[in-house]
Amino acid sequence: MARVCQVTGKKPMVGHKVSHSNIKTLRRFLPNLQTKRFYFPEEDRWIVLKLSSEALRTINKNGLASVVKELRAKGQKI
Repeated sequence: MARVCQVTGKKPMVGHKVSHSNIKTLRRFLPNLQTKRFYFPEEDRWIVLKLSSEALRTINKNGLASVVKELRAKGQKI
C-alpha cells in the first residue's frame, strides 16, 4: 500500500530543499504514518489501519466506531 493515511488521506508532498547558497533541489515531505492495530468490539475482531498521527487524535476524539463507519461510507474495505 502507498504512503497514504486511510483516515485523512494525507500523501507525500513535493517541495524544495534550499541550501545555504540558496540552490533549490526537489525533495519529498512524507506524512508521519503509523501502522496500528485496534480492537473493534462491535465486530469482535482486530483492525489494522495505516494512519497519520493526526488521524490517531481523530480516533481518540470521535471513537473508532464512527471513524470506521465513515471509511466504509467512502467505500474502503475494512
